[in-house]
Amino acid sequence: RFNQEIRLNEMQFRYSRQSPLILKSINLKIHKGECIGFIGVSGSGKSTLIDIIMGLIQSDDGIMKVDGAIITKENRHIWQKHISHVPQSIFLSDGSIKENIAFGIPEKLININRVKKAAKQAQIFDLIESWNDKYDTVIGERGMRLSGGQRQRIGIARALYKQADVIIFDEATSSLDSKIEKEIMEIIDSMDKNLTIIIIAHRITTLKNCDRIIGFDDNGEINNYKYSEII
Repeated sequence: RFNQEIRLNEMQFRYSRQSPLILKSINLKIHKGECIGFIGVSGSGKSTLIDIIMGLIQSDDGIMKVDGAIITKENRHIWQKHISHVPQSIFLSDGSIKENIAFGIPEKLININRVKKAAKQAQIFDLIESWNDKYDTVIGERGMRLSGGQRQRIGIARALYKQADVIIFDEATSSLDSKIEKEIMEIIDSMDKNLTIIIIAHRITTLKNCDRIIGFDDNGEINNYKYSEII
């Protein structure tokens, strides 16, 4: 269970023995219910650290603990059940709305009430309810019948359907215009305060409501900031 904190101790990573360190002695504590922003230039290690937190890659040195339990190759699949990921480009199958929100769940096992709750939280419920086939509406390959903002809302609803403890927004609004980005950020701001949220962004304004901002420099190190300190 995740009730208190994620802690990274002396985390280091390089892509090969010959390459320089991408992450250098990273020490970071993320409290349950915190909203944290990650910012830095391309190649500064933001996505690499997120991949480590999600258990997709193993660090070269250092450990990650969740409530004091060390995450290892043997137990990381359990930790991954706590995490939802909303990327910049949402993968949508040529299936129905409900199949895309409850992604990976066999249709007969989909909890439609949970789908509707997630759609409400992602502020796409009214739109879906206005369609003739509602949650059985087929959205077309790669969501071709949806706008960019609607696709991101489906991605958020998918993350919420999973009922994860940690939601990671990985450049999730970078391809949207400022109006739609603002709407998506309002959805994120309205989420349950028990959720732990990590937002990766290039635009500092995207992170203005974060509790803390982690700045990545090109030396593989990080610094903690408040939004007011870096605008």
